[in-house]
Amino acid sequence: MLVFLWQLSLGANAGEVAFYQYGMIPARLFGIADLQADTTTIPAWSTVFTSMFMHGGWMHLGSNMLFLWIFGDNVEDSMGHVRYLAFYVACGVAAAFAQALVNPDSTVPMVGASGAISGVLGAYLLLHPHATVRTAIFLGFFFTIVYLPALVVLGMWLLLQLVSGVLSSAGEPGVAFWAHVGGFVAGMVLVPFFKKSGVPLFQPAHHRPFEIERRRGPWGSSN
Repeated sequence: MLVFLWQLSLGANAGEVAFYQYGMIPARLFGIADLQADTTTIPAWSTVFTSMFMHGGWMHLGSNMLFLWIFGDNVEDSMGHVRYLAFYVACGVAAAFAQALVNPDSTVPMVGASGAISGVLGAYLLLHPHATVRTAIFLGFFFTIVYLPALVVLGMWLLLQLVSGVLSSAGEPGVAFWAHVGGFVAGMVLVPFFKKSGVPLFQPAHHRPFEIERRRGPWGSSN
């Protein structure tokens, strides 16, 4: 969040240049394309780290922080602060390379914490597949709040990323769907090595498995 505030302080023109300086550009990472001198402030390999702390706008930042807030604390509790930080960064790096390998000649910078947070989601799926997630489903002016198992919520999310990645034109420009997939898979693979020895995988649910609360309209009643 502090990095994003720094981005805002740069202004529009300098902020756009910062994306090319600190964002991960596949063609630059693999040495396929030579970019302008003002976009090579730091070595190309280091952008896989700097890119995961930058964001393209308030919505981009807010959605990432929402997912991190919902799922991150439980994963951190299972690892401890230091190992969780190392796990988070490792997932972010894996996500960056996943996106870069899909489209290695792209000159579009990739920024955002989505890949690293996708790793947190993958870890959460293996740690708490039966935990319930309060999910809002909108149907026009009506919406329903449903408590769904994390296995369903995160499974549907991963499926959406896979389908979107296949349908997208190699992921550029737009959302880095393959970074999400790569980060998620990395989180599932790495969580057994980063979790505390006494923390089991596939923990049972601690909440009611299914509950529905219906509301009618923005000021409607609930039951």
